[in-house]
Amino acid sequence: MCRKIREPSPPSSLEGNKPGFPKKILANKLEDKHLCNICLKILRRPFQAQCGHRFCSYCFNKAVSSGPQKCSACIKEDIFEEPTSILKQGCAFPDNAAKREVEALEAVCINEECSWTGTIKEYEANHEGKCDFRILPCPSCKELLRANELERHNERECPERTLNCKYCKEPFHFKNIKAHDEICPKYPMICEGCAKKKIPREKYVDHIKLCTKFRTPCRFHVVGCDMTVGNLTFSPSITLHIHFGSTNVFLGACALLPPPPAPTLGTSFTPLPTAVGAALELQLHSEKTKVAELSRRCQELELKVSTFENIVCVLNREMERSATTMEAYNRQHRLDQDKIEILNNKVRQLERTVGLRDLSIVEMEAKMREMSAATYDGVFVWKISDFSKKRQDAVAGRAPAMFSPAFYTSKYGYKMCLRIYLNGDGTGRGTHLSLFFVVMRGHSDALLKWPFNQKVTLMLLDQNNREHIIDAFRPDISSSSFQRPVSDMNIASGCPLFCPLSKLDTKNSYIRDDTIFIKAIVDLTGL
Repeated sequence: MCRKIREPSPPSSLEGNKPGFPKKILANKLEDKHLCNICLKILRRPFQAQCGHRFCSYCFNKAVSSGPQKCSACIKEDIFEEPTSILKQGCAFPDNAAKREVEALEAVCINEECSWTGTIKEYEANHEGKCDFRILPCPSCKELLRANELERHNERECPERTLNCKYCKEPFHFKNIKAHDEICPKYPMICEGCAKKKIPREKYVDHIKLCTKFRTPCRFHVVGCDMTVGNLTFSPSITLHIHFGSTNVFLGACALLPPPPAPTLGTSFTPLPTAVGAALELQLHSEKTKVAELSRRCQELELKVSTFENIVCVLNREMERSATTMEAYNRQHRLDQDKIEILNNKVRQLERTVGLRDLSIVEMEAKMREMSAATYDGVFVWKISDFSKKRQDAVAGRAPAMFSPAFYTSKYGYKMCLRIYLNGDGTGRGTHLSLFFVVMRGHSDALLKWPFNQKVTLMLLDQNNREHIIDAFRPDISSSSFQRPVSDMNIASGCPLFCPLSKLDTKNSYIRDDTIFIKAIVDLTGL
């Protein structure tokens, strides 16, 4: 029996269009450009949308089958623009260059203990869905097995397999083999008299009727006769007559039968010699003794029956009392179960209430942290600690961007925040630290002038207060980034080439105690 594995192997893609290949199929390092932006697996028959992102053909068609959809990758990368970031039928095309690139990647089999290697193209064409080590469920008992062990399991091990009886040829489930043997009409039996073997069950009764060595108990065995009666080939009735004879002239005559009736008046009587008469008197005395003994036994038997009847009566009363008590216990058990169910419902309700309150507390704590960090004079200093770890996360793509807490131009003024890419974004990716300014939706937007038109100054502070890195810009009032927000925040705008990463990699005074400070100043002139 092979070791059980939790999940069955994925089906072959040749059975129809499927999502991407699993990531662990790659023998070499995985690159983001080879991943579908919907299923997040390795691209299979890639399509490229007009926004530039790639998807498996199956994933793309499934996503747009219910109508146009926003590209989640564009939203995640904060480059969403209409209409290029809208996915719909006819707006994507097969990317054959990406397909050839993916199909040429070195691959390994994902099934445990399989040593197959090759390219993804060879895997899809010749190995996927055909591997002897893939995991499949047994059609009968649903146990997960390797493909090369499934046939042996179905023939020898499956508890739900069907067999044909070797005697009557009828089919039955393996787990019912004992029950079938008890009723099989062709099952071979052994005669207890002549010891003949292989007698079909359906012919056994006919055999014992004719078997000369088969013996049955005397019909009076229930009252004490322990003799057995056999069949005679010339006449079974003679054997019974010998056993049930009216006198004990025959050896083995049943001693439990009553004595023969006494002669009545008018019966002819032939005088017998004295010796014969004495013998008959002795025999008569013996028969009377037997009758007396039989009468005594009958009395003892009646006494025992009476005793048994009394015991049965007492047991019946005890059973009735036990049944009454059991019914009372059952009623109480049902009441207890109802109470337990009511209490369980209350506990679940309280757990939901506590969960909602915990969620409210978390939201309130987040709002309090945001409020404590907020400023209301257009000047904001953002402290970013654990810079090295956050920079590594950005390089690895785990957290490419970070948002600052919100700040304001006044208590009822514009709401804003900063967005920073520690490994750069756009033209600055991999070479510069990118810093952007974001206009957010606030409570007082209806009272403010739009578009936003205040000068913004962004700074990376030198912690020796010698040479700050500074960049400033005045908003482009035609850009959607500075119009009145219709969602939580507008598209970020700022400086993708704000600071070369080389300045941060050398000894400098911008990073101290693994911490940097970013400062934003919004000119309040005219507000």
